[in-house]
This record gives sequence, structure tokens and C-alpha cells, in this order.
Amino acid sequence: MVSSLKKGLMVGLNTTWSLGKVIFPVTLIVSILQYTPVLPWIIKLITPLMSLIGLSGDAAIPLVVGNFLNLYAAIGAILTLDLTVKEVFIIAVMLSFSHNMLVESSVAVKVGVKLWIIVLVRLGLALFSAIVINLVWNGGSELAKYGMVPAKSEEVSGWGLILLESITKAGVGIFQLAIIVIPLMVIVQIMKDRQWLAVFSRWMAPATKALGMKENTSTTMAAGLLIGLAYGAGVMIQAVQEDGVSKKDVTLAFIFLVACHAVIEDTLIFVPLGIPVLPLLLIRLGVAILLTVAVAFIWNRADLAKRKEAVYEQ
Repeated sequence: MVSSLKKGLMVGLNTTWSLGKVIFPVTLIVSILQYTPVLPWIIKLITPLMSLIGLSGDAAIPLVVGNFLNLYAAIGAILTLDLTVKEVFIIAVMLSFSHNMLVESSVAVKVGVKLWIIVLVRLGLALFSAIVINLVWNGGSELAKYGMVPAKSEEVSGWGLILLESITKAGVGIFQLAIIVIPLMVIVQIMKDRQWLAVFSRWMAPATKALGMKENTSTTMAAGLLIGLAYGAGVMIQAVQEDGVSKKDVTLAFIFLVACHAVIEDTLIFVPLGIPVLPLLLIRLGVAILLTVAVAFIWNRADLAKRKEAVYEQ
């Protein structure tokens, strides 16, 4: 047990350091950019596109902030706007597919998934879902009523305070990462040493197999589904390195997880916005399953065609 604790602690610290080197500067830079003309310029640039997906120009603010930062920052931006229930629901669905892009895409690259795949899938799903919801749903025209939300903090002024606030945000982000990742890595190490993960893998095997992956992908899938891409990154990186997860399987796992990760937190976080969260969860889960199965099918057909070609050449 002592050996497991020590090993898990070291893995947790190394993972926190590795991810922190990405999360800290990204959070710091984006937090500072909020007080510069850069983010307003990006928002102004994409405002004309908003009407195509049933959103007002103001909706660009939470979309940009959410993609650069996280869902909490996006929700903070939503609370300052007068939006309809339909608009808030569309924003929620889009952000559930596409948020915290810089950090979470960096995690994907660290486990060996190509950056362009992750960006294309996330942005593609966000835009496609918004267009479909806008065309299909005729209701939701009433103004959204926000409840159970914290009071908005005062705007800071002066570069000294802006820098201090940005450093504090980045530092808090690393601290939150550490208090989740380190205990998690210790627990995972104990589970591995006691062979509990092998049992869990067998339980998950039918689901991962149905999605076109081998059973050794189950730890990666479970971490992403329950904890998310950023906080579950430590478990996912270790699982890929130690469990021999193939490049194909880790890519399929991430295609599933970018559509549907942190299912509890990322669903419940939208409850205070007064939108129906069950359809949000079902949309995410359904899209994740269909997309992953489709990609796995196409990939398998392509592999089969290559093998046949190789046989004919011989």
C-alpha cells in the first residue's frame, strides 16, 4: 500500500507539473486579453455569423469566452445578457461540444491525437448542432430566467490589478488541478496494483467494443466521462502510456470524449440558466455514440481495404 501511495503521489505531481505548464500560461494570457481590444475584435468579427445559427450578436461574447477559457467563464458572460431560452440552450449545446479549446486540445495532443482532428470535431459539432436546433425548435422565445447564480464581481481596472487577477486565476486553476489529479492518481495506482482496474476494464469491455475500441481504452474513457478532459488528463495520459492503447483507439476515445465528457458537471452547470438539461445530456451522448461508431466503421473499412491491397501486391 505504501509503495502504491508513493508511486501514485509522484505520478500525480509529475502530471500536475506537466499540465500546469500548459494551463497556467494559457489562463494567464487569455485572462489578460479580456481587458484588451483583442477579444472584443474577435467578437465583432464573428457577430455577423450569429444570425445563421439563431443567435443575437451579443451571444458571441459567451461563445468566445467559453472557447478561450471554460464553461464557468461563459456562464458568467451569459448572466450579463438578456437572451431567450432558445438562445441560451443553443449556446449551452455549442459550448458543451466546444469549450476550453486551448487547454483541452493540448491534452489531446499530449496523448497522441492530432490537433486538427480535435478542433475540427469540436467546432463542427458545435456549429452543426446549433443549425439543427435553430431549424427544428420553434419554441423557447421567452426570456431566460437565471437563478441560483453568484453575484457578478466588480470589474478591475489598472494593469497592476489586471495582472494580479490573471495570475490569481491561473494559480487557482493549477491548485484545482492538483487537488483533483494527485488524489486521483493515487487511487488509480492503488486500483492498478490491486488489479481492480482489470476488473473495471472487463465491465467496460462491451461498451468500448461496441464503439469500435479495445477494452484497454476503458480507463481513458471513464476518466474523461466522469472528470473531463482537463482534470481527467492525468489518468488518460498514464492509461495511454501504460496500458498500450493504440493510436486508433485513443483517437476514437477522444472523438467520443470531445462530444461527451464530464457528463455530470458539464450538464448540471447549466441548471441555473433555466434551460432543459436532460435534452442537453441526451444530445451530447447520442452524438458521441453515433459519431464514434461511424468513424470506427469507416476506419475499419479503410484498414481492411489496405490489408487486401497488400495481399494482392504479394
